[in-house]
Amino acid sequence: MQLGFIGFGEAAFSISCGLKEQGIGAIVAYDPMWDHPTYGAQVQGRAETAQVELMKTPEEVLQRANVLIVAVPADKALGVSETLKPHLKAGDLYIDVSAASPKVKKAIWETIEETGAALVDAAMVGALLVDKHKVPILASGSGTDRFIELMYPFGMNITKVSEIPGDASAIKLIRSIFMKGFAALGIELLEAAHHFNVEELVISGIGDSLDGKSFEWSLNRMVTGTAIHAQRRIVELEGSIEMLQESDLNSVMSEAVKEKLKRVASHNLKEKFQGVIPGSWLEVIEAMKH
Repeated sequence: MQLGFIGFGEAAFSISCGLKEQGIGAIVAYDPMWDHPTYGAQVQGRAETAQVELMKTPEEVLQRANVLIVAVPADKALGVSETLKPHLKAGDLYIDVSAASPKVKKAIWETIEETGAALVDAAMVGALLVDKHKVPILASGSGTDRFIELMYPFGMNITKVSEIPGDASAIKLIRSIFMKGFAALGIELLEAAHHFNVEELVISGIGDSLDGKSFEWSLNRMVTGTAIHAQRRIVELEGSIEMLQESDLNSVMSEAVKEKLKRVASHNLKEKFQGVIPGSWLEVIEAMKH
């Protein structure tokens, strides 16, 4: 195996450092910013630190590497696959770790399939800077089994999702709805709590409600309860929004939640469930389809 990277930013650097610690052999890489007047020194410094040989063109990487980790921004991923296609050969392993959508990952596979290379849609779902090469990776696509076989000896933490490119990225992006949304809600909550000088009481009060319970249990309780009480919660949230606006605080997240609750209420779930809180979140989601 000869490992190469296309894109040598934070992700490629962190993975390379971890793999080098595990005794992997030579690594080559290309980054379009390698000679940039502002950022070139950072790219070159990372390569030196990670003991990675920096190439001046992507073609040079593909002349050397048969296992390719493509770590580029999501909006560049498809274009990069088109650029690399003429230089791919049968047996190459093309591992895309970008945060591109499932649709883009499928398009990448359609682009490179005829070369005989295998694709891995790899979604990193952990703390990359902390875990480095051991960051949890969800993987799908035709090359997943080989990816696991090659990288398991070096301690990479890869879980196979399926043979279908896009499936792994779908999980990552669905998780992001919560992870990014939770952070944004937290900022709005903390801005308000700090404004009113009640942050300790707010944080501890929410903690009392959630601490010691599993995420699945809490999620189920909140979703099933909302199915019955959506309209009441809209009214309560309107009070929160009014308070934020009167205090000249941003209420964009609360307003978005209100709109989502209005959509839930429009399905008349309280009537469908005859006023009884359903036992599972799945019952709520299924009821909202009709």
